[in-house]
Amino acid sequence: MYIRSGSDINLTCVVLETPDPPSFIYWYRDRDVINYSGRGGISVVTEKQTRTSRLLISKAQPPDTGNYTCAPSASDSASVTVHVLNGEHPAAMQHGNSSNSAVTRLLPIFLLFVCHSIQVLLVTDVYVPSRVVKLTR
Repeated sequence: MYIRSGSDINLTCVVLETPDPPSFIYWYRDRDVINYSGRGGISVVTEKQTRTSRLLISKAQPPDTGNYTCAPSASDSASVTVHVLNGEHPAAMQHGNSSNSAVTRLLPIFLLFVCHSIQVLLVTDVYVPSRVVKLTR
């Protein structure tokens, strides 16, 4: 993921397929636990009920570049490499407001549609009358 220097970083970790919400979720940059005090502008928001944790880094700078890992208790960790660039414009650049993209906004609607369609297929009995077709040569 490529971020322009000065943009905000919002990394979201969702813990799936566990019977209970995790008791804790740690965030790492490279191999170090995220340090909140040294730089400032770094916060973590964890919502136990939704099994979601967000790492928020305001005004990212090139030293914030690294491999970020979300490590929940009793579940597999997930990582993403973040590159904070100073003035470069690669094609894969993510902008601070990328969470407002059309894909991000339409994904929940699409998932709701898919879930509803599956529910309709599982609950509804479909009657298809049998037909007798005579083939002639």
